[in-house]
Amino acid sequence: MSGIGDAAAGVDPALCQTLAAAGVATVYEASGRRGLIDADLVQIVPGTRVAGAARTVLCGQDDNRAVHEAMTLLRPGEVLVLTMPEPAPVALIGELLATQAKVAGAAGVLVDAAVRDVAELRELGLPVWARWRRVRGATKRVRGSLDVPVRVGGTTLGPGDVVVLDADGGVVVARDRVADVAASATARIERESGLRARLAAGAHSYDLHGMRAEDESAG
Repeated sequence: MSGIGDAAAGVDPALCQTLAAAGVATVYEASGRRGLIDADLVQIVPGTRVAGAARTVLCGQDDNRAVHEAMTLLRPGEVLVLTMPEPAPVALIGELLATQAKVAGAAGVLVDAAVRDVAELRELGLPVWARWRRVRGATKRVRGSLDVPVRVGGTTLGPGDVVVLDADGGVVVARDRVADVAASATARIERESGLRARLAAGAHSYDLHGMRAEDESAG
């Protein structure tokens, strides 16, 4: 049950690279503090960071049949986003499914449920983020839906929206805002580079942001 075909179509890979390099915190601020995935995600492969168009999957509750179908549609550069009606510590993906995602060229996987085979996933090297690490397996009875809007950590994302993931967690950028947010993130990085040099020279953020002057004028 699929809708859009190539989720990454129309998303400039260079913009995804810019967002990945900027990181979740910077992208979140640059986007006007929108799109936060407000969940305590486990970064399965330490040190990884990715950004890519979402390939969304809404599984049946505690069921991963839809994940198997999604592997036939997954395209290079996409972030596979796996959800259920209610998040639960049930493993929707392990080593064998992750191997298929890596072969397909996925940028990464976000699982609003559990993963298992953690040691093998780390050896495989495909960037994966999940709510839980649990061995409890899923059933394979419900087809589910692919390429539909899903909700993760209080944020709704659709197929083709860009998901940014790193050690801080995740943030979503609507596909029609990607260019603007990437530009804002780049400008923010440049500003912070200047601030960083001044802080390293002994300046204080209390002064650089004008807070001291505001407090003193307020008495």
